[in-house]
Amino acid sequence: MAGIAAGCQSVLDTVGTVVVGGKRTARLALAAVLAGGHVLLEDVPGLGKTLLARTLAQALGLEFRRLQCTPDLLPADVTGSYLYDPTEREFAFRPGPVFTGLLLADEINRTPPKTQSALLEAMQERQVTVEGHTHPLRRPFHVLATANPVEYEGTYPLPEAQLDRFLLRLDVGYPPADEEAEVLRRRLARRKEETEVKPVVDADRLRALQEGVELVDVDPGVLRYCVDLAAATRRHAAVEIGASPRGSQALLLVSRCLAVLDGREFVLPEDVKECAVAALAHRLTLRAETWSTGTTAVQVVTELLGTVPGPASTR
Repeated sequence: MAGIAAGCQSVLDTVGTVVVGGKRTARLALAAVLAGGHVLLEDVPGLGKTLLARTLAQALGLEFRRLQCTPDLLPADVTGSYLYDPTEREFAFRPGPVFTGLLLADEINRTPPKTQSALLEAMQERQVTVEGHTHPLRRPFHVLATANPVEYEGTYPLPEAQLDRFLLRLDVGYPPADEEAEVLRRRLARRKEETEVKPVVDADRLRALQEGVELVDVDPGVLRYCVDLAAATRRHAAVEIGASPRGSQALLLVSRCLAVLDGREFVLPEDVKECAVAALAHRLTLRAETWSTGTTAVQVVTELLGTVPGPASTR
């Protein structure tokens, strides 16, 4: 377990050489990748979401592709399509950008629902079906999508089924003044806009790290805590539809990965609390009258973390 933790820390350190601040976001994003999941980065433009995704892909040794989502994007632009090959006199499949190691779906809420749904099968089943033919995706395969939460004109909100496919929803936040100044200093020092880091691991090593997560033990009390948190969202007065069992599974999966990042073979309640907002908030549907009070799903989960009792004993 110490070797796995050291490898993961090397990835985070490498990402930190380019991405200033954002340690919490990078840590949770890496935990989601270790869990085999996908991440939605939702925040205002210009905070380094694309930079984080590209740098993380480079450090993990994954092939990286960026898909700029626009209103005229078609499902075939995501999955690929069959094109006629005049030399062979037959139709041949041309893979789309999902055939990669890490796909950045930039501004995913700017593309229509039909195209958004084209990602569903790829994200959940690790395969795409085009004209009746199924094409498996390579492993590992992860999607990091970005969304702009402040502009609504010309956008298409992600439906609940699509949101539920993301293991975590993360924000970046504005950096403190000293970190923002460090961003400017680093830009002056490198004398170019582009950034690049060397791979710390490769795809095979990443798969081995992901398999190592299965060695992490979970105390029955911690497991029950995950279930209780998810169940509490279904009873909250502000919530119309609470987190499904997929939400409690997300809590458990990411908590095990956070334990791995800390070099532990067991999960602590603090691991669950660290990822609870990112794992549960986007799975909640609030009541219509709740919006008028200004209550958010993040506030609901934060409140539950203070009221739902944790395990009676920990290691």
